[in-house]
Amino acid sequence: MQKHNNVNSGLIGENIALGFLKDNGYNIITRNYRKNSGEIDIIAKDNGYLCFIEVKSRRSCDFGRPAEFVSVQKQSRISRTAAQYLRENKIFNENARFDVVCITGDTKALPKIELIKNAFEINRRIGY
Repeated sequence: MQKHNNVNSGLIGENIALGFLKDNGYNIITRNYRKNSGEIDIIAKDNGYLCFIEVKSRRSCDFGRPAEFVSVQKQSRISRTAAQYLRENKIFNENARFDVVCITGDTKALPKIELIKNAFEINRRIGY
């Protein structure tokens, strides 16, 4: 039951983030891009940047802010998956960045939404 609740709250958080990003001028390309190396929640364009976006939701900050849960390992998986996306789509000269959308609070009420642009650097060892 816990896994099901986590999946549901993740989808709700992603839907909230999607609306927030659209309201802030992002052009959504795709969501839930999955490869063997990992998953990217949302891929979008923003002011000439191709953005690979991780969405993190938490009911409270009692155990840390949502962004703190994007571990180095998670960043590495996102970097590798982004490299696969770039190769698959033959994108070689695009400005890219990694953003994180943090959602804190009750997703059924008015949660706090924080957008961290360029939240982490690309893993240079991915070799794309």
